[in-house]
Amino acid sequence: MHELAVAQALVEQVESVIRQHRAQSASLIRVRIGPLSGVVAELLANAFPLAAAGSRMEHAVLDLVAAPITVRCETCGAQTEAAMNRLVCGACGDWHTRITSGDELVLESVELETAPTLAPNS
Repeated sequence: MHELAVAQALVEQVESVIRQHRAQSASLIRVRIGPLSGVVAELLANAFPLAAAGSRMEHAVLDLVAAPITVRCETCGAQTEAAMNRLVCGACGDWHTRITSGDELVLESVELETAPTLAPNS
């Protein structure tokens, strides 16, 4: 299950964010995932708790945001949505297209929990 390796890499990346911001833990992790990324969202959601066990994001919510497949047509220049197995231009029907969205796996945001700061004595 390659999604477990992806989940472990995600845990490492979020751990780096936690350290960088001197936070205590992460409470929400938002990942944008496209259907052409090679990662099955359901399997990643199932693998994440295993990878995060014992870490500072063990209790974090993993929010997987589905990215649509979009293509830019090399012929007419239109940017349109496309289907998984039909990456053609939605405007003119040409197959000379370039994927602009749908193949990404991106850590979009992390909500962090920080230690409460003490007010200086007056």
